[in-house]
Amino acid sequence: MVSVLPKADKVVIPIEKFTKYALNHNRQADKAVAFELALGYTSANANRLVDNIRKNLKNFPAVSKCNLKGYGDVYEVEMTLVGENGKTARVLTGWIDDSKTGQMRLTSAYVNK
Repeated sequence: MVSVLPKADKVVIPIEKFTKYALNHNRQADKAVAFELALGYTSANANRLVDNIRKNLKNFPAVSKCNLKGYGDVYEVEMTLVGENGKTARVLTGWIDDSKTGQMRLTSAYVNK
């Protein structure tokens, strides 16, 4: 168990994780609908979701999951976010401390029931 995600101040959150996948109805319909209904996020306001995750990241504990040999350490952070629609939902985020780049990078995010 880790209290705060290592490198939380310098995380890399590729906007494409949301615009091309998690909030894209053609690629990840279930995730896109869940984010839209639960928090009011769509690909049009994906940058606000990224900002919300970044702003709240240090408020929730990180859990060390494993080490992917040759790739890096993997973590999960489950956070409660208030969305664009004023609703609150739990969002599970996955992270990797990339051994090649040295960056802590978002790998996945979804609304957790």
